[in-house]
Amino acid sequence: MMTPDLSSPAALPTPALLLDEERMKQNIARLAKRAEKLSVSLRPHVKTAKSVEVARRLTGGVPGPITVSTLAEAEVFFDAGHDDILYAVGIAPQKLERVQALRARGCALVVILDCEAQAQAVVQSDVPALIEIDSDGHRGGLRPDDPALIRTGRILHDAGCLRGVMTHAGESYTVRGAIAHADFAELERKAAVSAAGALRDAGLQCPVVSVGSTPTAHAARDLTGVTELRAGVYMFFDLVMAGIDVCAVDDIALSVLTTVIGHQPTKGWTMIDAGWMALSRDRGTAAQDVDQGYGLVCDVNGHVLRDLIVSSTNQEHGIVSHRSGVDGAMPDLPVGTFLRILPNHACATAAQHDRYNVLPQDGGPIQTWPRFGGW
Repeated sequence: MMTPDLSSPAALPTPALLLDEERMKQNIARLAKRAEKLSVSLRPHVKTAKSVEVARRLTGGVPGPITVSTLAEAEVFFDAGHDDILYAVGIAPQKLERVQALRARGCALVVILDCEAQAQAVVQSDVPALIEIDSDGHRGGLRPDDPALIRTGRILHDAGCLRGVMTHAGESYTVRGAIAHADFAELERKAAVSAAGALRDAGLQCPVVSVGSTPTAHAARDLTGVTELRAGVYMFFDLVMAGIDVCAVDDIALSVLTTVIGHQPTKGWTMIDAGWMALSRDRGTAAQDVDQGYGLVCDVNGHVLRDLIVSSTNQEHGIVSHRSGVDGAMPDLPVGTFLRILPNHACATAAQHDRYNVLPQDGGPIQTWPRFGGW
């Protein structure tokens, strides 16, 4: 593969968000193949990408089912042709008017909820919903054996609004390795399938059983009883995912191009023009076995510079240094040198930018794909 020339100062103004198209496509194909093997449909989460161009590649070039985390995402992706959308954040009653407006335009938008008060608001607006199930104590949701599950389900069912159940094994991010992630995937599956069974035993419909997180989606051994699989950051991956062995560092498709702007030799610092406004303040690897600071440093071609991290950030300045415990001289990185920083959390880093500068798979000119934000 030919690599686009990033060595010229005219290539891109820095800091700039780079997306390696070849790596992204490989990551997308990996999970699509796994979902097929597990005999479930895949409903990609587009909250990380927030890009119509990325979504098009996630769904094979034809608009398909997606998951969103904001109504702004639902609106943009519906306008791009995606009409089967799960809004996977607990619904606030004040947002139902916007949901209704999308549905009136032909969008099959489904919301999630985990209490009777939300269910009452939803049925008054005639909006379909999935009940969120707590599979690991990570966040919201009802336990499969909670009596409120049947009460909430009945409110929805009696109004024709019950579509099923969903869960997210967010605690899978706290463990490392395929075996541990597979165990969480089974907890996730059992909770969702058990909740669906409880609803059906009560005479309530439950056609959809939706599960997913990026670690469990890649490690699940069996998804019997599940109808669909969700995952989000998998198309890009990041250092958090690499730190828990979901991917390798070489799978990370997203990076921030930055320029060396100075040095503090006595401190062992190299200054760059990417601060927290470009990289985000996310320190998601701090609790992992290897703390990557604010990002792992690579040369302009994406090759990791051993033991160099962004150790500190100000708004528009980053400090590159050796990670803690590493001695020796800093590499020669003259002022004007281009570097690339791999992100801790792809969602947070991408959110700092309004476009992807795409390094094409065929080595052609850099392309620009817009991304958006907001709620």
